[in-house]
Amino acid sequence: MIGLEHVNLVVKDIEEMLKFYQAAFPHWKIRDQGKGTWSGKPRNWMHFGDDYQYLAFSDHGEGENRDLSGHQVGLAHFAYVTNNIDEVISRLLKAGYPIAKDGADDPYRKNIYFLDPAGFEVEFVEYLSDEPKLRNLSS
Repeated sequence: MIGLEHVNLVVKDIEEMLKFYQAAFPHWKIRDQGKGTWSGKPRNWMHFGDDYQYLAFSDHGEGENRDLSGHQVGLAHFAYVTNNIDEVISRLLKAGYPIAKDGADDPYRKNIYFLDPAGFEVEFVEYLSDEPKLRNLSS
């Protein structure tokens, strides 16, 4: 079996990222953090997650994230499955993060998109069926 353990995001401000992801994942914690260098440039880093998955943040980012409405090569979005999307939406809205775009109108799943402080698009999805064929229908 292979599973995704972590996503490593280069950002400008780790604390701003932490606020967003703490609202989305209140059960996660800072696993570790420190200082180092990457290709000769100093950086702070942090791992935020649970015992099995985490996000790695490094604060040596330069420039802006890709235009998500454009066609540049790069990350479009990443997604997390939840068993209660309404709670996730409520926590993020309460923390001051607006919905970036609504999800599809689909009988087998509910989804929503937010932008994190670094401009990465994050999808949250709640499946309304346990059947993979129905869960993965394109809308």
